[in-house]
Amino acid sequence: MDKAQIVRTLLSMADLMELASENPFRPRSFRSGARALEALADDLAAVIEARQLESLPGIGKTIAAEIESLWVEGTSSRLVELLEAVPAGVRDMLEVAGLGPKKIRALWHGLDLTSLEQLEKACRDGRVAELEGFGEKSAQKILDGIEYLRSVAGRFLIVEARHVAEPLLEYLRSCSAVGRAEVAGSYRRAKEVLKDLDLVACSDRPDLASAHFVAFERVVDVVARGGTKTSVRLDNGMAVDLRIVSAGEFAFALCHFTGSKEHNTAMRARARERGLKLNEYGLFRGDERIDCASEEEIHRALELAYIVPELRENLGEIELAAAGELPRLVEDGDLRGVIHLHTTWSDGKASLREMVTEARARGYEYLGVTDHSQTAFYAGGLKPDDVRRQHEEIAALEAELDGFRIFKGIESDILPDGSLDYEDDVLERFDFVIGSLHASLGQAADEVTRRVVRAIENPFLTMLGHATGRLLLRRDGAALDMDRVLAAAAEHGVVVEINANPRRLDMDWRLGPRARQLGVLTSINPDAHHPGGYDDIRYGVGTARKAGFTAASVVNTLPADDFARFIARRRR
Repeated sequence: MDKAQIVRTLLSMADLMELASENPFRPRSFRSGARALEALADDLAAVIEARQLESLPGIGKTIAAEIESLWVEGTSSRLVELLEAVPAGVRDMLEVAGLGPKKIRALWHGLDLTSLEQLEKACRDGRVAELEGFGEKSAQKILDGIEYLRSVAGRFLIVEARHVAEPLLEYLRSCSAVGRAEVAGSYRRAKEVLKDLDLVACSDRPDLASAHFVAFERVVDVVARGGTKTSVRLDNGMAVDLRIVSAGEFAFALCHFTGSKEHNTAMRARARERGLKLNEYGLFRGDERIDCASEEEIHRALELAYIVPELRENLGEIELAAAGELPRLVEDGDLRGVIHLHTTWSDGKASLREMVTEARARGYEYLGVTDHSQTAFYAGGLKPDDVRRQHEEIAALEAELDGFRIFKGIESDILPDGSLDYEDDVLERFDFVIGSLHASLGQAADEVTRRVVRAIENPFLTMLGHATGRLLLRRDGAALDMDRVLAAAAEHGVVVEINANPRRLDMDWRLGPRARQLGVLTSINPDAHHPGGYDDIRYGVGTARKAGFTAASVVNTLPADDFARFIARRRR
């Protein structure tokens, strides 16, 4: 297993321990170990080889042994014991939004439910509603969760795909029979959720390339194997297709299998208008293939500026490319500061100093710290006196630094009535305020929209954080009328963040055209809870590019002094 898989496994083991009614200290220790491992910036292999796991806070002898076993063997005797102790159908209940180990244990032992099907039936026939600690609303929420779970079955977050795609591509390129190779499909287009992975490679020995591909260590099933296409299934259930073509066909295959289908249809229509034929094998004038060594050359042959993969959704990108009006989209290197992060002052796993050190090491010029506000007691939200003491630490730390700026922010809960989570005399102490929905997400559409618009109208609000509060593949967000929200943000100069956490990626890229039309600005924010969380910025940049944002529309591309002036403008 890699580090991300081990983190997920430790958290799963903690859930299984709770389901098995073990000493509550044990699941807490496993969750603590998972958080410590997730925050590890050093190379895990080197740490294991140096026998330094136990030197990490939160990782003792038992957790270290589990990590080593999972790293080397991909399993552990303890994991096997837990899987045997908890029926598979009970484990499946952990995937239902809103059902934690304590409630699942009550359903399992109280009603003898051992599958999602049995749970659904018990919700419908009233047994769950009658169980102590539940009720009719709880039963309906469970039914909604089961329905949602089924609707997203067989889909994967882009971060899960990345943990497969990058090592698989590196492995494929290591084969002597493979020339060029790339990941295509919705992964290359930076879609937030994927069904499978598509790879394209060129080879003059496709039999050897295919044999190498199916020998990848995570392949558990070879679904199909032919001369040009090989399909496999991996140990996490993900399907992967490899297309093997000749060197002369590679650019066309990559373009075609990147998609989307709608974009490809429009590209083929453009080729036909010019008396040409375009498909995965080439661009043809009659029987003659027009040589194109790259996607850029294919676009030139069709009298188009190059369309980056993220935009290929047939949402007007071909017309813009034909007119030479495609914008230069924001890139990772454009970001000058990191905004929206949490420290040990609330629910972060690293100190302010550690978060600053990592941001500086990555070349950023400033940081905007935004721990949770007081109502978020479950996340260690800051009371007014905590705010004062944190600001003292920020001032002292900033004084040590050579030109690096630390902006004093807060992630304020947007309360059910739309107010922010402090009185004005506390809010005015911050350099900027991010307002986010964390509770009462089930409010009716008009009510929750009015709530968010009221927060946007507050002169202390700088940014709207993860607008809908969605968790991809876990729950839908609040039923906001985003057109009204974006219009209010434009009117009041409030930034609407792109939360780069790959479980959120909110605001949704599909809102980009409307946001840009209204002149709404965004900020690409990692919502990092440990230094490694800065890695998520890449997913936010992908979403911003997919939404069509340029660097000029992303406020944390501003230099520190300009950013300081920007966030101060509403209070004048």
